Amino acid sequence: MRVLIANLGSTSFKYRLFDMTAGAGSVLAKGGFERVTDHGDAIEEALGEIEREVGSRDEIDAVGFKTVLGRNLSGCVEADEAVLAALEGFAEVAPAHNPPYAAGIRQFARILPQARRIALFETAFYQWVPEAASRYAVPEAWHEAGIRRYGFHGASHKFVAERSAELLGREDVAECVRGLYQRGPVDIDRPLRVVSCHLGGSSSVTGIRNGVAVGTSMGFSPQSGLPQNNRVGDLDSGAIPYAAKALGLDLPEIERQLTKESGLLGVSGVGNDLRDIRDAAEKGDARARLALDLLIHETRRWASSFLFPLGGLDAIVFTAGIGENGPALRAGVCEGLEEFGLRLDPDKNRACLGSEAEISAADSRVKVLVIPANEELVLAREVFRKVSNN
Repeated sequence: MRVLIANLGSTSFKYRLFDMTAGAGSVLAKGGFERVTDHGDAIEEALGEIEREVGSRDEIDAVGFKTVLGRNLSGCVEADEAVLAALEGFAEVAPAHNPPYAAGIRQFARILPQARRIALFETAFYQWVPEAASRYAVPEAWHEAGIRRYGFHGASHKFVAERSAELLGREDVAECVRGLYQRGPVDIDRPLRVVSCHLGGSSSVTGIRNGVAVGTSMGFSPQSGLPQNNRVGDLDSGAIPYAAKALGLDLPEIERQLTKESGLLGVSGVGNDLRDIRDAAEKGDARARLALDLLIHETRRWASSFLFPLGGLDAIVFTAGIGENGPALRAGVCEGLEEFGLRLDPDKNRACLGSEAEISAADSRVKVLVIPANEELVLAREVFRKVSNN
């Protein structure tokens, strides 16, 4: 089976074509386009590249979409009219993601009609979070309108859940994760407790028990949780009416500043790329140093918030661009935790740049792992399972 993974941004289109023989997943072709003005043209060009490299577009059996947020809909589902309605129902909540995916699904239906279209929502991994951990203390009408904690980066955290279980010798948990969207959680006597830190341009922390999320730092929208590259992260709701009065801002301008000029960019004044912020901090820039410290502080705060729900900790995992390539940040997050059974190996930590590794000391009870993100492979596997089972 050949599965095409379509990653659609507001002005970009990236793709990977997987051969899912036996469900393992190997990449046959990949590519992408920036500054896209017409996704239909980009899709046609991508299919042309695929035909030149690996064969006819008619050999593509399914197309997978890493959809972000749907109104009253989640999971791994057929990308049908219900998915389109769910995406469009929350278009204002995820404006950079939902409209391009809705348009892309329609265009693939026209351009590649023989292929099944499958949507895996980023919220899917959080379907089993306890209600008390997903509910906001808002009026019931707000809750019924869909205002609750959803969580994002689900494909990344699911990959961490499966791969960390494999690395820690817990095949029972890994098997639970593989079948999670088909059969739901399964009872496992001996717990495996993992905190997954997805740290990149967009960041989140998730607590995972026996392969199932118990909670996550992101909430109603991708603007929440840790400070993002240029998005605010968590903010007291009382700050918005105060800023409107004190700074003379209307709601659209407040929203623009919170989503475009805040986060690491707003604190550092340098930019939204952590590499630039790190360079400035090393040269003595105090605001850049503060931005790094803030990201570390918020990662530690959210990671520690899951210790009680998990009932302890067996491993902490770093993934995504910053997590995989940031030894100093990893050291900052893990600093001073020896009393909790976590001790980093400084040499292993410094040597790990973008590769899978265990970077905890040999006598550390809590393991520290670096697992490179592979969201496309997660999506390809879930599409394969969905199509194979139906």
